[in-house]
Amino acid sequence: MSKATYVPMAVSSWAIGGMASVVHTSLTIQLPFCGNNIVNHLACELLAVLKLACTDISINVISMGVTNVALLGVPVLFISISYVFIIVTILRIPSAEGRRKAFSTCSAHFTVVVIFYGTLFFMYGKPKSRDPDVSDKLTSLFYGMVTPMLYPIIYSLGIKDVKATMKNLVLHKHVIQ
Repeated sequence: MSKATYVPMAVSSWAIGGMASVVHTSLTIQLPFCGNNIVNHLACELLAVLKLACTDISINVISMGVTNVALLGVPVLFISISYVFIIVTILRIPSAEGRRKAFSTCSAHFTVVVIFYGTLFFMYGKPKSRDPDVSDKLTSLFYGMVTPMLYPIIYSLGIKDVKATMKNLVLHKHVIQ
């Protein structure tokens, strides 16, 4: 990828994310908060802060919905369309071994995309409740900590040496037991 391609992509991603953050932060700052103002969550994220407001947060919810469609839905749509083209191209490969290698290469990226966007859709797409439950906290923990720790494992499983080592560890463990 050339510099003329990736620089505008990176800058636009930062700009759009920054604008969305400014909009959500400015809407949240205007809310009155009452009670103990303790965020009952693992991280001080927007959803947890909005639950502390003691007024109508419908504008915030609408803006989050629009942002979710724009920043989650549109990329997932483009990624899905890309995968359709990739799968069609892979299926046109004449050899079974070539198709297997191509699917193996794409499977790591597909797994990461599903984990990343699946967690986001679950976190921001489910109905909101006033009291945070365990699933809210676990989803936030999964998205913030577990998912990034999985990426190196998922991507390294495509490397032959890592696969061989993992097979040896699993076989060795079963032989000992």
